[in-house]
Amino acid sequence: MTVTGHHPGQAAAGPGPRRGTVAEFVADLERATRTGAGQTRIDQVDLTEAAAAAARCAATGRDGDVGAVAARMGGAAAAMTALDLPPGVVEPVSWAGFGALIPVVSGSPGAGASVVAAAITDLLQLAGRCVLLIDAADPARSGLAAAAEAEGPWTSPLTPDLSLRYSWRGQALLARLESTLPVITPGMVPAPPQWLPEVDPLHVTVVDVGHDGWRAAASPLAGAGGWLRLGTPAQRPLLVVRPTRPSLRHAEQVLARLEPWVNVGAATYPYQLVVVGAKRWPAGVVGAAGRRLEPMTETAVFLPHDDDVLVAGVTPELLPDRLLDALAPLLTRWNLLPPPASRSRKAPR
Repeated sequence: MTVTGHHPGQAAAGPGPRRGTVAEFVADLERATRTGAGQTRIDQVDLTEAAAAAARCAATGRDGDVGAVAARMGGAAAAMTALDLPPGVVEPVSWAGFGALIPVVSGSPGAGASVVAAAITDLLQLAGRCVLLIDAADPARSGLAAAAEAEGPWTSPLTPDLSLRYSWRGQALLARLESTLPVITPGMVPAPPQWLPEVDPLHVTVVDVGHDGWRAAASPLAGAGGWLRLGTPAQRPLLVVRPTRPSLRHAEQVLARLEPWVNVGAATYPYQLVVVGAKRWPAGVVGAAGRRLEPMTETAVFLPHDDDVLVAGVTPELLPDRLLDALAPLLTRWNLLPPPASRSRKAPR
């Protein structure tokens, strides 16, 4: 497999002399981040996180690198934003080449989106489908960090500090971010086309969007939220929650943040709600769903609790049958899986 990437230029600058207060110090680091971004405007979340990451370098004794770290993060965010600029806000993008596209969005922190993404991938590869599993999360906070048995040899450099690495999860191709920077912010996630390897045919692409669904939904025009951009053929986003009232309240806010983009034709709402850790709604939970989420609760798919997955998370082993079986009817309805009688636990070679 050959993977190609881009090498945009990178700016660097320091924040100048340390000032007397924390606020002034942080302001200096934000200015260094803006300098690194050059003429490209980056999101305030990326700006704030870059300054915080650079400040942590000072706290760990690498004071001389503080300004350079902030500038490098600004440069990386600007480079990814430039790669993802759309031709127009309401013009649908093309998802051709990805096969059936399934972005998996977390409705609340720790909802289990990585488990859902891995389970869908495992189901599809067991059915003989060629699957690309994309891990768009910050590597330090990824739920798929242990999803491959070994790191693959294929990389696609994007900037001097950011690249994609391709590995294998069984027979499925796993793509994840690698970086020398202390943190990957939502705006530093590469645009969707950058993730596409030279695989033919590619039947299905499953994306663990990561970065907290609320932050990813801030904009479908750049970064992690780009997987929710309205396009053709239409993708099928999943929204993952826990069977709790707080989780549903968080998920309602994710949909509220995405709503303005949906209304102008720039983004698409999730197709399906997936509930992790239950076989049905506990009493009194559904009442916490707001007007946007409530219709989705009636057709929710439930992933039962599993002690092993709760303790170990996603490992290189295929996920348990009880989790795969819970998602199989959904993928069968979407014509991505054959009828149950023709499916086998043994992955094709």
